Amino acid sequence: MTDVAGAPADVLHTLFHSDQGGHEQVVLCQDRASGLKAVIALHSTALGPALGGTRFYPYANEAEAVADALNLARGMSYKNAMAGLDHGGGKAVIIGDPERIKSEELLLAYGRFVASLGGRYVTACDVGTYVADMDVVARECRWTTGRSPENGGAGDSSVLTAYGVYQGMRASAQHLWGDPTLRAKRVGIAGVGKVGHHLVEHLVKEGAEVFVTDVREDAVRRITERHRDVIAVKDTDELIRVDGLGIYAPCALGGALNDDTVPVLTAEVVCGAANNQLAHPGVEKDLADRGVLYAPDYVVNAGGVIQVADELHGFDFERCRVKAAKIYDTTLAIFARAKEDGIPPAAAADRIAEQRMHDAAMARRAR
Repeated sequence: MTDVAGAPADVLHTLFHSDQGGHEQVVLCQDRASGLKAVIALHSTALGPALGGTRFYPYANEAEAVADALNLARGMSYKNAMAGLDHGGGKAVIIGDPERIKSEELLLAYGRFVASLGGRYVTACDVGTYVADMDVVARECRWTTGRSPENGGAGDSSVLTAYGVYQGMRASAQHLWGDPTLRAKRVGIAGVGKVGHHLVEHLVKEGAEVFVTDVREDAVRRITERHRDVIAVKDTDELIRVDGLGIYAPCALGGALNDDTVPVLTAEVVCGAANNQLAHPGVEKDLADRGVLYAPDYVVNAGGVIQVADELHGFDFERCRVKAAKIYDTTLAIFARAKEDGIPPAAAADRIAEQRMHDAAMARRAR
């Protein structure tokens, strides 16, 4: 671990002046032998050990990595609270291009850093990390989920993540159009990787008209070769302008909803798997002002974290699927709270999650 006092000035500024605030602990990790540089951020352990994935990404600089870890960790606190899990929020980011620097030595070193936290943080997969990677990390750290079934884990969590987003879409349709069916609805998916391609399957099966885009041509090709009726578009800018789009599903990296995209968005609903879709505070109001129904990302994409949390207690897929199906009811409850309080759904979800964390913290102090 790196002493914060020795961190670069821009990293220190990000740590102490972040608008995300309230984090319990931030650990800067470095292992020169393997080339590991990582950040582990624990936002809250009020509800239990912090749970969140490990992102492996070529950040432009260390300050950007710290900012992402802080943002993602905070999001996990809210996600776990809304999913009804006895876990707080944490996240880790490994700095670098996983295609170039990922190695067994690096993942083992990372596992030792996670283990040094003594169970305050439980890690799992995220962008740039996979089940096989978690199997390696688990050799040094027992607080690792998202492992392969052969190694006592639950395997790929993207299946239930997609299922939860699908339930969020159904709830959005029920709230806005009075019927949860998505048949004949135009749905645009930006990002058809680990989660997005499973989401396509649910939508095609129900009879939705699906449009897709991805920065990776092979990912799009895999979808269109399997489903001839799925329509590929050039990029996200074209996708969000598709005429008659009912639902837009951001399923890649965060910040998809911003000052450039919201004004031209044709969809009536936004419901996707990507974390941190709102680029900055105020975007949720911009969406509401335009009459666009936003299903909070950390609510609808909680299927994966429901799965990895269950893995800690002996994984049962059907039990997890039943829990993930409740995302439908949770999403409807958020829309109802938003209407009752006269606020955007994102703010309503925050209020509910914050109340649960506050109540847990108060109960802990009263013991």
